[in-house]
Amino acid sequence: MGRIMTDRFAAFRHSSYRRYFLSRFLTSLAAQIVSVAVAWQMYDLTQNAALLGWIGLVQFLPALLLVVVTGVTADRLGRRNVMGVAVTVELACAAMILFLAVTGTFQPLVVLGTLTVFGCARAFFTPASSSLAVNLVPREDFANAVGWIASSWQAASIFGPVAGGLLYGLYHGAAYATAVVLFGIAAVLIFSIPKPEQRIEREPTSLSTLLGGFSYVLKQKIVLGAISLDLFAVLLGGAVALLPIYARDILHIGEEGLGLLRAAPGIGALIMLGIITAFPIKDHAGIILFISVALFGLATVVFGHSTVAWLSILALMCVGAFDMVSVYIREVLVQLWTPDQVRGRVNAVNSIFLGASNELGEARAGFMAAKWGAVFTVVAGGYAAVGIAAAWAGMFPGIRKTRDLHHGAPEE
Repeated sequence: MGRIMTDRFAAFRHSSYRRYFLSRFLTSLAAQIVSVAVAWQMYDLTQNAALLGWIGLVQFLPALLLVVVTGVTADRLGRRNVMGVAVTVELACAAMILFLAVTGTFQPLVVLGTLTVFGCARAFFTPASSSLAVNLVPREDFANAVGWIASSWQAASIFGPVAGGLLYGLYHGAAYATAVVLFGIAAVLIFSIPKPEQRIEREPTSLSTLLGGFSYVLKQKIVLGAISLDLFAVLLGGAVALLPIYARDILHIGEEGLGLLRAAPGIGALIMLGIITAFPIKDHAGIILFISVALFGLATVVFGHSTVAWLSILALMCVGAFDMVSVYIREVLVQLWTPDQVRGRVNAVNSIFLGASNELGEARAGFMAAKWGAVFTVVAGGYAAVGIAAAWAGMFPGIRKTRDLHHGAPEE
């Protein structure tokens, strides 16, 4: 048991990783607080479900449009510096939304414009931060570091929504002000990390260089299948954008209840992450991946039909737990199977899949709910996720036959 616990915290033996981990947690926490507060205030002022979809869309589009730039930037200019500058821009955006909220000028178009800039900063932050982690620990601690990266986001997804809902309930400006402070601390921590070693290509930038991430993903069919499975399952089955509607109109639990709903998937994911970091997935990884995605879809169906708060929260915990398995398998594959000199570009591509499954999924849910209602949208999406799992199991037999996550990882 002592050996297991020691191995679970292997990455934290390295001081640079500790600073990185805390900075990434604080950044994710601040982003969650802003997300909850903006969504609730926007819906409270307008009662327009489509605007909830636009909140997700304007944050995703920059990552899509800038994908060939953000990855090369992370690979060529130093991941620590890119990450720090991006967080500073996020701080400025949170400060802008704070100003709009406290001055009574919280207009949808202005807020969406600010969130677009916020999305641009996130577009640079994501590949740089995802790639930096493995530059801060030795190769034998890669998998452990990747697992804890996922835990930092999931922990933020638990505490952020609760904090955002409670702070907004006290005073809407308090939520945005807290986010500004957290972004500031995160920026200081990032710039305090000593410059890490990073393998950088010296060849001139060309179209082939810019598209290197896409080329690598397309060549690695197992990686392509894994991240596209997550893309379509969460794109069709995601229900996060509609939680304000469930909290206000279906479950009648208010903004505090919205915080609990937003936190529930993170709680389930964190519990699952604790299990898989203590007892890593060592065999039948592909089969586990497909089963988990199918169970994710079924849990979404239960949530969609539920009109009882405790059952809704439990279903969302299961949604988060099963999604965590998919996220963990995908992240280990992407980070460990990618050479360092193209890791930023591959992570930029990965961020597109991740962003599409989250932000674009929120847009899809908001637009569908505006036309057909929230319940139909969530339930249909859950069943679609089950179908996606079955289809991908047939389309990508290489994933289905994958047993050891570490097999095939390239040596650098």
